[in-house]
Amino acid sequence: MLLTHVGLHLHSRLAFLAFPTRRREILSTLMKPGLNTLGAIWVAFAWEPQAAGQEPAPKGWPESVRKVMYRASSDGSEQPMLMYTASGKEKRPLLVGLHTWSGTYEQAGGEAVYARWCIENDWHFIHPHFRGPNWTPAACGSELVVQDILDAVAYMKQHYAVDSSRVYLVGVSGGGYASLLMAGRAPKVWAGVSAWASISDIRAWWEQKNAQGSKYATHIEKAVGGRPDQNKTAARECEKRSPLTYLGQAGGVNLDINAGVTDGHKGGSVPFTHSLHAFNHVAPESDAVDSVFIESFYEKQALPAGTAKPVADPLYGQKQVIFRKISGNTRVTIFEGRHEIIHQAALNWLARQRKGTPARWDIALEHDLKTEDSEGDSGK
Repeated sequence: MLLTHVGLHLHSRLAFLAFPTRRREILSTLMKPGLNTLGAIWVAFAWEPQAAGQEPAPKGWPESVRKVMYRASSDGSEQPMLMYTASGKEKRPLLVGLHTWSGTYEQAGGEAVYARWCIENDWHFIHPHFRGPNWTPAACGSELVVQDILDAVAYMKQHYAVDSSRVYLVGVSGGGYASLLMAGRAPKVWAGVSAWASISDIRAWWEQKNAQGSKYATHIEKAVGGRPDQNKTAARECEKRSPLTYLGQAGGVNLDINAGVTDGHKGGSVPFTHSLHAFNHVAPESDAVDSVFIESFYEKQALPAGTAKPVADPLYGQKQVIFRKISGNTRVTIFEGRHEIIHQAALNWLARQRKGTPARWDIALEHDLKTEDSEGDSGK
């Protein structure tokens, strides 16, 4: 019995030393004479179960990023995400980065640049899985996806000092699609949403990709349960999973929508018309971009004659801004580029936004990430 007691005590002490700071604080209180030591450990695990399972980040991510599991409130499953936490006890901003259409939470490349920004600026950062690549019913803008992203934010707010007035969302391609979706589905959460090369209408994108015989049309069919032109249930699922269905609720969100002018042509897989239509669903009708203008602009990849050119924006570097329109808290920009994100523009803009405060558009370069042009390329 004595050996057993000594072994349990030693085991509990080793476990105590391995716990994160907050869990050690709980154990310090609970580990007192007369209390059940193993019971105290169980309480600590129950309070923050996932933190003990932190693992190193995948290849291509900064070493200080870690993998963590959190519980999904929708179905009780354990969901993975990558995480970086700011130093100190003061509340810090949280950046939520979303992976691309065929990506996962482990996707590196341009997504890892989000983490670099947070490390250099002492922000919190998460990169959730939200059910992975968009070719299953559980993914592709499903209710599970929406709740997983919200649960990831809630996890960070529960366990770390997050400034709720500075929770930001960013993504490109499929991540831009999910960013637009979340702007409409949860407008009260975000201080700013920066969406790049985004799909805004799943049915329209299926039609565009189906006409080309693209794999993306097949992905959508797998996610929604069939061809939306032949299956009413599939058509309804496309509508339920499309940002356009919800963007009318995003007028209070500081929302910046961006796309390259060659996207949808040789420069990428998502016509930049999706970004212009997204803007129209947020802005009042009086500020909407004319549909004839949109089609002509897309077809020619050049502004119709007589259209005023926007003021140059140094945050876009050598990627000249071709078209820009602002309505209240929403802005759309079509720039001289492809299917990509310009991290300097996205992150410097987000850094100036605050929840409940009108969007700021007069943005200067506050922090230079020194990114390579190739880092802006989106995953597939």
